[in-house]
Amino acid sequence: MKIKTLTLTAAVTIALAGSTLFVHSSRAATSGEPVPHPPVLVELFTSEGCSSCPPADALLEKMDRAKMDRANNPGSPEVIVLSEHVDYWNYIGWKDQYSSPKFSERQATYSGQFHLNSVYTPEMVVDGAAEFVGNDAREAKSEIAAAAQMTKIPVRVIALSPERVRVEVDAFPPAMNKGGADVILAIASSEASTQVLRGENSGRKLHHVAVARSITPIGEIHEGEAFTKEISLKRETSDLRVIAWVQKRGQGRVLGSAMQTIAR
Repeated sequence: MKIKTLTLTAAVTIALAGSTLFVHSSRAATSGEPVPHPPVLVELFTSEGCSSCPPADALLEKMDRAKMDRANNPGSPEVIVLSEHVDYWNYIGWKDQYSSPKFSERQATYSGQFHLNSVYTPEMVVDGAAEFVGNDAREAKSEIAAAAQMTKIPVRVIALSPERVRVEVDAFPPAMNKGGADVILAIASSEASTQVLRGENSGRKLHHVAVARSITPIGEIHEGEAFTKEISLKRETSDLRVIAWVQKRGQGRVLGSAMQTIAR
C-alpha cells in the first residue's frame, strides 16, 4: 500500500530522561579495529492500520527468532531488528498506539535518500543502504547477506542498571567516516500484541517484536574519534531493548550497531 510522501513537522517525543555523565571524544582515543561480519540493522516501517503489513511483521519476527537461536544457526548473519510504526494510516479507522510522527519523518527521509516517489508500508530498510517491500523474504535475505559482508566499527551497549546504559563507539578509521556520522539510540519494547477492532485489520490480533518507542540522536562522531555516553532510560515496559547505531550524516549507511536487552 502506498501513500503520497508527507511533510512532517510534528514535535518529537523523546523517551530518554536524565543527563550525560560523561562524553569522551578524542582524536587520541583508542583506535578500534573494524569488525568483520558485524550485526546488521533491519528497520521495518509498518502500521496496524495497513492490511499489507502483518506478513512483514511476521517476517521481522522470524528474523528476530533466528537471532535468538543463532546457536543452532552459527552461519547466519546477526540481525538487529526494529519495528517503526508510522502514523499516516491512523486516519482510516484505527489509531496505532505504537505509531509516531517521528517514525513517519524518519521514513520520509529515507524516501528522499532512495529517490522514491512516495513512502509506503510495509517497507524494510537494511543498514540504511537498501530498501524494499517489507514482506519480501528473498530480497531481505539477499540484502542482509550483503550487509553482513561490510566491515564496520565496534559499537557496544552496556547495561549499568535497569535504568541506565553506556553506549561506546570505538575510534573510526578516517576512510570509513568521511563527513562524520550520528550516534543514534532507540528504545524498544521486546514484544507487543494488539487486538485490532477497526480499520483494514479489524478482527485480527497482531503481534510485533522490537517495537520502537523512541529514536533519538545522542551525539556525533568524526574521523579518528571515539564516543562514550551514559544514558538514563525512561521505561515504558519491563522488558526493553536498547539499540545503538552509528549512521552516516543525513541518515545514510549504518557504520555499526549493537543491542542490549534490559529486563526489570
